[in-house]
Amino acid sequence: MTDKNELAQIGVVGLAVMGSNLARNFARNGNTVAVYNRSPEKTHALIEAHGEEGNFVPSETIEDFVASLERPRKAIIMVKAGKATDAVIDQLAEAMDDGDIIIDGGNALFTDTIRREKDVAARGKHFVGAGISGGEEGALNGPAIMPGGPKESWETLGPILESIAANVDGTPCVTHIGADGAGHFVKMVHNGIEYADMQVIGEAYQLLRYGAGMEPAEIAEVFREWNSGDLDSYLIEITAEVLAQKDPETGAPLVDIIVDAAGQKGTGRWTAINGLELGVPITGIAESVFARALSSSTAQRSAAQEGQLPAGTIEALDVDKAEFIEDVRRALYAAKLIAYSQGFDEIKAGSEEFGWDVDPRDLATIWRGGCIIRAKFLDRIRAAYDNNADLPALILDPYFKGELEDLIDPWRRVVVAATQLGLPAPVFASSLSYYDSLRAEHLPAALIQGQRDFFGAHTFKRTDKPGTFHIEWSGDRSLTQTD
Repeated sequence: MTDKNELAQIGVVGLAVMGSNLARNFARNGNTVAVYNRSPEKTHALIEAHGEEGNFVPSETIEDFVASLERPRKAIIMVKAGKATDAVIDQLAEAMDDGDIIIDGGNALFTDTIRREKDVAARGKHFVGAGISGGEEGALNGPAIMPGGPKESWETLGPILESIAANVDGTPCVTHIGADGAGHFVKMVHNGIEYADMQVIGEAYQLLRYGAGMEPAEIAEVFREWNSGDLDSYLIEITAEVLAQKDPETGAPLVDIIVDAAGQKGTGRWTAINGLELGVPITGIAESVFARALSSSTAQRSAAQEGQLPAGTIEALDVDKAEFIEDVRRALYAAKLIAYSQGFDEIKAGSEEFGWDVDPRDLATIWRGGCIIRAKFLDRIRAAYDNNADLPALILDPYFKGELEDLIDPWRRVVVAATQLGLPAPVFASSLSYYDSLRAEHLPAALIQGQRDFFGAHTFKRTDKPGTFHIEWSGDRSLTQTD
């Protein structure tokens, strides 16, 4: 129902599917919601289809929209990231009063959010970049929400966001993440973990399908079984659903009808780029981004297949099928742990770089529900950081170290099997290399430092005494200390 005379507690600008579902979620949970879309037809369509779900206040101009909000005004933007977002922010900031709050609920690049927060603050208003995870279903029924921005804004926004967030064990899946761009940064890394998780699940499917010779429906049952144990997670759950689905037109497995070229909207790529900028080795996440890019390089792939690139010796799988399935399960668990561990490493580095003071325990708590990477072992991750808030790496927690003792041998066998079968497994393999690099007593970086000193006089440090040194490579090869 609608009432133009009633002021709204929250407003939503942009009524495509995500914005519309979010507005409905607010209304269903007892909030009066102002709604506005640049095209009035979408506003009318929302009211006509869902107006009975709660109290909506529709507007056809941004000025009427702002006037329909109670003070301090709170408006959440759900439009396409980039110039469209900047345009709406400018319109709202112009129409709003000092102390009002503008929230960007889209997938914005966190550096844009930092810029916008400064600009809006200079105009006397508050700006909040809020990561919202859960897709269309989450927006309607309860997402995980990661708001940044001024702490003062959270005090105003907190109760209304808690009213629509997913809830696990009585705890809403929303909390204040940190200043300016912290919310969108954390959502970006969340999506990077999601990329790695999805890719390694795909690699597990590929091994079962073309290594063990299983059909999609059979693999679906395997994933359903896996979802009842350590791998219990939203992505494992929906994987079983996708693999069990038949194409409505042909009756063939749907996965065989879908073109094997994966799309992306940028958050995974941003995560990988930022990992490089921060110097954080998020290898599994980066490989998952590259895997999507390679899958979409259809012209190259076609040329390689037509040109029959040599495959070398491909060995058939010579192991017990049940044992292989169990090896893949354990390897999948291990690689997923690495993805989360690397993601938390990047968040820690970003928090230190930008002074956000992000608490990993908060993330492990709010990611348990609503979001795409929700998983059973997030409770264990929370416990790990409860035990030691300064963990050098998540996988060094005693519980996860114990888990990895049982996972490492199957993980190695799976990577070897993928290589023997000629099946690509970039996240399985790169995550294992990352793991082995962490535990290695010696890395080839010593040789690399020697090479760098040879061609560029970049110097090196010694294992036997402090200081920085250089070899006179083009001269008598004597050692000099440079500090």
